[in-house]
Amino acid sequence: MRLFGWLVMLLLLAGCSTMPAGGYVDSPNGRPVPVRQDRNTLHQLVKTDLDRVADIEYSENVATLRLLMLKLYKRNPAEALKSGLGTPEQIASHVFENWAVHHWQFESLGRAQETAAITLALNPQYSGDRVLALVVGIQSMLFRAHGQKSAFFITDSIEPQNLYNAARNIEIAVWKLAHAKNAQGELLLLTNSQPGEVQNLSFEREFSKLIARTDLLALTLAEKSQRFISRLTQSITTAPFLPFR
Repeated sequence: MRLFGWLVMLLLLAGCSTMPAGGYVDSPNGRPVPVRQDRNTLHQLVKTDLDRVADIEYSENVATLRLLMLKLYKRNPAEALKSGLGTPEQIASHVFENWAVHHWQFESLGRAQETAAITLALNPQYSGDRVLALVVGIQSMLFRAHGQKSAFFITDSIEPQNLYNAARNIEIAVWKLAHAKNAQGELLLLTNSQPGEVQNLSFEREFSKLIARTDLLALTLAEKSQRFISRLTQSITTAPFLPFR
């Protein structure tokens, strides 16, 4: 249980400003601790400490990505109008709460997922909802990297290399997002503050949380299972998205 406690604390240090599905409770030292909805049920009897850590990491990342989606729509209000799915809040609810129905396959995106959807969001010729494409791409990629599961049990096995590659792909996507422009030289999607605006690095902070949590779980699982993670050295400015095993 000591390992579980330390890993949960590290995940919290990676950022706990978002609300997971189960909410938070106060710990004895005053730091909020995320709680899964299935806590104190029979589910916990078939989970290892690392399964619980993976549960928290995944739910925290979903909450962060949902927050990012709403922030992106606020910064780029015209994008939500392109999807035809309602208000930004309605779109986010549909994407994250109805995933078992649509499996992140949207006709407006040509059913593109993972890095294909991210690439679509950064394509200057694409005229659809770029926020939807970006978020669906990252979320479906994280889902696949976690073995296409959102809850983890003793019989499950997550490939650390896939988590590591997903974290690198998010880094690549964030860099491309900050530099992708249309023919007029305008950014395809606005994120952090632009020259002349009040400094706002909240997007960078939230994306960093996604990367840090995913990296932490990848390295922890690799150490626990004695698996080797291949770390390719490449320039983020020219790096292609990494594949999954």
